[in-house]
Formats: sequence, structure tokens, C-alpha cells
Amino acid sequence: MSTLRIACMQSAGHGRDVEANLAELDSTAAVAAAEGAELLVTPEMFVTGYDVGDVTGLAALPLTERVAAVAAARGIAVVAGLPAVLPGGGVGNVAVVVDDSGEVVAGYTKAHLFGEIDSRFRAGEAPTAVFDHHGVRCAVVICFDAEFPEPVRVAALAGAHVVLVPTANMHPYGAINEHVMWTRAWENQVHLAYVNRCGAEGATAYVGRSRVIGPDGTELAAAGTGPGLVFATIDTDAVDGARSAFSYLSARRPTLYGGLT
Repeated sequence: MSTLRIACMQSAGHGRDVEANLAELDSTAAVAAAEGAELLVTPEMFVTGYDVGDVTGLAALPLTERVAAVAAARGIAVVAGLPAVLPGGGVGNVAVVVDDSGEVVAGYTKAHLFGEIDSRFRAGEAPTAVFDHHGVRCAVVICFDAEFPEPVRVAALAGAHVVLVPTANMHPYGAINEHVMWTRAWENQVHLAYVNRCGAEGATAYVGRSRVIGPDGTELAAAGTGPGLVFATIDTDAVDGARSAFSYLSARRPTLYGGLT
């Protein structure tokens, strides 16, 4: 058995004020570490703001290095949402994964882009990123990605015990938080941590309501509509237990599904 205590950071952020966002990340990381968390997850595009217009200039800043410095200083791994210049050009909506020593261990670029806000980004070409931390296999997708069955299923097939979802879900789509994310956890028998923004940016009003759902559908943690920090423990035995009576993954018949792709 391995366990991993995670902290989910629900925040309104500070728009394009990178220094203020990084200061909040640092203070939150300190609190999370003091509470025994081993991994902190921010909302989507937390470091620069999400609905804040063009972020090309901000993407050129050493944002990953700044996040890494926070992780090393506070002794906690961090999954942080930020823009990054991609190889070959263009800006990606990225979740960077930094361990508690400040080493970058993974990065994921949002593959499914939603509407006008995401039109300024270049889509990623991978369905998920997977990494191991303290004996727990973690996977990352971003917001709209998790509304499709395939990325979370790919993560589960890659052995993930938890799927981490930095998000910026807004009105009128709040039902996704409780219903769609519950379904993703249940149908893959994995933990799922959906870490949302709250407040507003421009014309976008975020719904908050971050939550962590267990592999048996149990809600392990939930936030309200304002800023907050919620904690949950990811337990690899809980994944095995959820699959002991029946397993969706082993009952699949992939040869029947070829026409879908």
C-alpha cells in the first residue's frame, strides 16, 4: 500500500499579476506542507490568469523555474497551471509537475481546447502525462480534456491511481464538477482531483466547487464557491479494492471499439 496526501488550491488568482500569483502559491504551499500534504495542485493557468487575453509575453518568462523554486523551498511537489512556449512555436496551456526538490518531472499540454478563451493556445498532442510520486502513480489532464472519456481512460490504463485535473470551469457548466467528474472516477475506478478557479476574470465567472472523488465514487473532499484549500489522501489499496468485485478496465473489449477511431 502507498498513500499520497494531496492539497487542492481553489483560488480566484490575481489575473496577469504573476508576482502576486507566485506569492499566493508560495504561501499556500507553506500551509499545505505544514498540514502534511505531499503534493499541491493549482487551478488551470493559475500563474498568469486564464481569461486575461494574450499571454504570449508572459509565456516567455521563466515561470516553471519560479514554480520549481517554490516547491524546493517549501518541500512539497507542485502541479501548476501556466502558459509555456512549445517546441516548434506557439503557446501551450500547460500543467508543469515539479517534485519536492524542485526538479521538473513532467509536463502536460492541454489537448482539447475550449471555445474562444483557448483559441490563443496550440493544442497538445498527448492524451495525458503520467508520473510517480511517493509510490503513487499520478496522471494529469486539464479542464476540458476530462470531459472526454478517452484521456482519463488512457491514464487509468497507464496505471494511474489518481488523475489530477487543474481546471477553470465556469458558469453555466457547474454540473460538470459533480456529475461528469464523478463519472470519470467511477468508470475508471481511479481517484480524480478536480481543482477549479473561483471568482471572475473579465466576463468569465468560475464556479469553484473543487472536489476529490475516490475510485468507488466516494467524495473525499469538496470546496465551496470561494477560495480555499482542501485535502485528500490517495490510497493505492482503495483502487485495488474498488476493482476487486468487478473491473471496468479488465472487462473492456477493445476489439469491438476500433470503429470509434
